[in-house]
Amino acid sequence: MAALVSLVLFLILASVIVLYGYRAYVSPARFFEQLSPERDSRKPVGAQGGTRAAVRVIEQIGATVPVSEADSTLAGRYLTAAGFRSEKAVTVYYGIKVAICAVALTAALFLVPHANARTLVKIALYAAAASGGYFVPNLILERMVSARQRRLRIGLPDALDLMVIAVESGLGMDQAFVTVTRELRNTHKDVTDEFSLVTLEMRAGQRRIDALHNLAERTGEPEVRKLVAVLAQTDRFGTNIADALRTHADFMRVSRRLAAEERAGKLGVKLVFPIFFFILPSMALVVAGPAFLQIARVLLPALRNVK
Repeated sequence: MAALVSLVLFLILASVIVLYGYRAYVSPARFFEQLSPERDSRKPVGAQGGTRAAVRVIEQIGATVPVSEADSTLAGRYLTAAGFRSEKAVTVYYGIKVAICAVALTAALFLVPHANARTLVKIALYAAAASGGYFVPNLILERMVSARQRRLRIGLPDALDLMVIAVESGLGMDQAFVTVTRELRNTHKDVTDEFSLVTLEMRAGQRRIDALHNLAERTGEPEVRKLVAVLAQTDRFGTNIADALRTHADFMRVSRRLAAEERAGKLGVKLVFPIFFFILPSMALVVAGPAFLQIARVLLPALRNVK
């Protein structure tokens, strides 16, 4: 049992190290490789082939999962909001859920029999492991959506400032989207990706208002919806676009500052419980511990000798 627990802890630690190494070293290396002029001759063909094969296997697994149309549509919206726009994203997502469920159930089959528990409890643990493995990707996807929406909120004021400069220099709204996409590609990639999709939809013949509404539906971010409403009203009534964008950018910055002040105001209340349950007992042990030791060492034997 101890060897099995050690093996599981070792695998968890190795996974964390591999994930950190991928994000800290492999991803920047790929970015600099894309900037290199000789990138076409140095592509890791073997690694790409293995990744594609794994994706195909997971996609085939996901295609066998019976999913209702409503659940598939909801999962597609979440995946689109997280930045996954492939047609096979939903199928791969359900394949990943099945794979994680199988891994969690297999780990439970190895670990639970060694536990001193009743049969009913073991069955409940098996069910909990399988359901947890199946629903964990939902939580991960929600966190990815929240993180991307946060990046959109952070990047929108800078994008609006650049749009104001572009519009005031004589460009139209369509050219302003193109300018933002070109200039902010390296700093706010999520914002430029969404703006580039708006540009592509308008070039494909879609109306500007429809492309903007699609932008709001894809991201699901309230600040993007407000921006779309401002642009739609400006386009409808023919008001000054630059003034509207500048006002909205200032409003977003003020809202973000007020939200930060609100979180800072709540910090004192949130720190009460950690201080009371963790920091205060440690300080009491450090401050009063030597005094209690001296009392136990000197005073108690003296009291025992008193008759």
